[in-house]
Amino acid sequence: MTWRAPAKLNLFLRVLGRRTDGYHDIFSLMQKISLFDELIFEPRPREITIKCPNSDLPLNEDNLVFRAARIIFDYANYSSGTEITLNKQIPLASGLGGGSSDAATTLMALNEICSLGLQKKELMQLGAKLGADVPFFIFGNSAFAWGIGDKLKTCKNLPKLHFVLINPQFPLSTKTVYENLNLRLTSEKINYSIPRLWSLSDVAQELHNDLEEVSIKMHPELGDLKQILLRHGALGALMSGSGPTVFGIYSDEKSARDASLAIAKEVYGRHMVFFACSL
Repeated sequence: MTWRAPAKLNLFLRVLGRRTDGYHDIFSLMQKISLFDELIFEPRPREITIKCPNSDLPLNEDNLVFRAARIIFDYANYSSGTEITLNKQIPLASGLGGGSSDAATTLMALNEICSLGLQKKELMQLGAKLGADVPFFIFGNSAFAWGIGDKLKTCKNLPKLHFVLINPQFPLSTKTVYENLNLRLTSEKINYSIPRLWSLSDVAQELHNDLEEVSIKMHPELGDLKQILLRHGALGALMSGSGPTVFGIYSDEKSARDASLAIAKEVYGRHMVFFACSL
């Protein structure tokens, strides 16, 4: 059985303060988009096996998909196994949440395929043990997130959004980005209210990422990619998560598709370009 695992964008990301446990409190708006990994599940008598064609991902417990399968089978006392083939389309370490989405999709798929009978809340609790973003991919398509990203509230009435994404084809470590942010961040917490996002212009005006400045200092070419998007008609451009993927928001699907084709020609051989829309 085949399942799709969507990527996400952070339409805004505020870092509110550093926690005593070493994590950071954030406030963000996360949106699933139409860029997907593909996972194929096949029943097996006992063992969990992972295949990742054309990828250097590990095939053992260092793989989030493997760990997701193990944690749900252990929780549900399920004695049979599964073979999971993961076909990656979402770039690795890109700020698009691909690994977290793969893990969440594994939890939801095995719960259904194996008739485990777990509730959504239980799946989200299991997901939180795998990573801070995993519960979001179980929760819904659009959500405000706070805490370490594990506290979620549905974002209602968002307009349909169309994006062009540029990935510069190098990974960017979330840990490294936050370590560089720490040089500027105090332990004083910042309060931030939920914005109203009723129109496309509202969303474009709220685009903000506290991690962007740090990442651009590490890789100045990310700023150039934002300018390419704006030059090709984006209403606003931003880096997603800890990067390095940047995205632009467009007024309609045709504008976004036209821009994606033009940008793909301009950056051919250097960067990956994707068209996507909100789910």
